[in-house]
Amino acid sequence: MELEGTTAVITGSSGKLGGSIALALAEAGCNCVCHYHTNQRGAEELVNQITDMGRRTVAVGADLTKACEIDKLFAAAVSVGRVRLLVNSVSVFQRQPLADVTFDNAREVMDINLTGPVLVCAEFGRMVCSQPNTEPENPVGKIVNLVDIGGIRPWANYTVYCASKAGLIAATKSMAKELAPAVCVNGVAPGVIAWPVGLGKEDKKRQLSFIPAGRIGYTSEVNSAIMFLLRNDYITGQILNIDGGRCI
Repeated sequence: MELEGTTAVITGSSGKLGGSIALALAEAGCNCVCHYHTNQRGAEELVNQITDMGRRTVAVGADLTKACEIDKLFAAAVSVGRVRLLVNSVSVFQRQPLADVTFDNAREVMDINLTGPVLVCAEFGRMVCSQPNTEPENPVGKIVNLVDIGGIRPWANYTVYCASKAGLIAATKSMAKELAPAVCVNGVAPGVIAWPVGLGKEDKKRQLSFIPAGRIGYTSEVNSAIMFLLRNDYITGQILNIDGGRCI
C-alpha cells in the first residue's frame, strides 16, 4: 500500500512509543488521528508537530474501554480523511504478583490491553469494509497491533499483563482471517525498548544477557517494522518480534 495521502488512526499516541509511531506515519505522508486518554497536553503537542509537517491531524480524547468513546474516535477520524490504517499502541504495563491480583485490576488490564483494541479493530473493520475497493487485488485497510514478547514468553509476576498480550496475539490472527481480504491484520512484539524506571545496573546487565543483540531496542526500529507491515500487501496474521533475538 502506498502510504502517502492515507489517514491513520493511532491509539495511545500520547505515549512515547505511540507518539514516535504517529510522527513516523506523518513523515511517510499520512494524515494522523492521534488518540489519547488522559494526556491531552502530550497529544496536542504531537498534533502541532504533525501540522508543522504539512499533514492533516486531530487529537481525540477517548476511553477505549467504552463503546460510545470508540464511536467518538472514529466520528472524529472521518473529518481528517478516509481512514485506511490503524495502529493500536494503547496499553498499560503492570507488574503484579499473582497473589495480589484482584478482579477489578485484572479486568482493568484486560479491558485496556485486549478488549479495547479488539473493539477498536472491529469498528475500523466495519468502516473500512463499507468503503468501495477500486483495486480488488489489494487490501483496503491495514491494522498493526502492538503486542509484547511477554505474550509469547511470559514472565513471572506479570500474569495478567502477559495474558492480555497473548490474547491480543490470538485476536490478531483470528481477525486476519475474518477481515481478509479487505484488511491485513498483523502485530509487532517489541522487546525492551526503554528500561523500567528504577531498574538497577545489575538488573540491566542480567536482562541484556538474555538478548543476543546485546542491547535494548530503539523506537525507530519498532517504527520501521510497522511501516514494513503497512506497505506490504501480502502479509497478514503475522507477529513480528522486534526483540534483538530475545525470543529465540
